[in-house]
Amino acid sequence: MAMRKREEDEVFPNAAGIDVGGSSHWVAVPRQADDEPVREFGAMTGDLNAMADWLLSCGVDTVALESTGVYWIPVYEVLEQRGLTVWLV
Repeated sequence: MAMRKREEDEVFPNAAGIDVGGSSHWVAVPRQADDEPVREFGAMTGDLNAMADWLLSCGVDTVALESTGVYWIPVYEVLEQRGLTVWLV
């Protein structure tokens, strides 16, 4: 049986994950960062800027993107321009 890691063992405690899609993106931040830690954002530029604003307001500094195709490119560009560390997984 796998043991659950303790909170103090977290490697990236301020990380978020994004499931990138063609028409919307699902974003998850740490549970304690927001009352609604999972949100859906659209794929237009205004939506991407709103997503970046929310991530920064939640104290996120690292983002893992899961994507197929090329839909990750605009997300990556907006987040990187805002100073976030972005990983493609």
